[in-house]
Amino acid sequence: MTLGATVGVIAAFLQTLEKLTLIQNPHATLTCNLNSVFSCTNVLNSWQASVFGFPNSIMCLGLFLVFLVAAVAGWSGSALSKGFRLSVQGLSLFTLGFALWFLEQSTFSIGSLCIFCLFCFAGLLIVNWAWLRINVRDLPMAQELHKVITKNYDTLGWVLLGLAVALIMVIMFT
Repeated sequence: MTLGATVGVIAAFLQTLEKLTLIQNPHATLTCNLNSVFSCTNVLNSWQASVFGFPNSIMCLGLFLVFLVAAVAGWSGSALSKGFRLSVQGLSLFTLGFALWFLEQSTFSIGSLCIFCLFCFAGLLIVNWAWLRINVRDLPMAQELHKVITKNYDTLGWVLLGLAVALIMVIMFT
């Protein structure tokens, strides 16, 4: 979880800096503009990049900081309550759903991808993988899920989700 949250914090922070650059100068050339496909300018100028009225990167930065604090608390030996763990897992699942929606919008509506969004998505896959493993005993069907985790099928599932999203993007942009 520490790795995924750290990747997400860094990516969301850098994306926020790029958004601030665009706000200050709408014609600025962003460092994350690699080509016509990987164009943060196209993505950050879309309505989808501020769906709640403020830049999505600010929301993601805050959520990834929550995940990072939970991970650091775990490293320090703190006992996180069941309610807190399940609530934060719910937040991570919401964020993953939002990221999937945003990547779908980037791919099919905006027609460009933001490299920082892709790193946030990768971080979310890792965070959600970790929360599932941490909370398995408190989830419905705990025994069945534990068997899946013991055989690492959960890891396979998260990897396949990431690969499916990547494959769809490759197909759409080639």
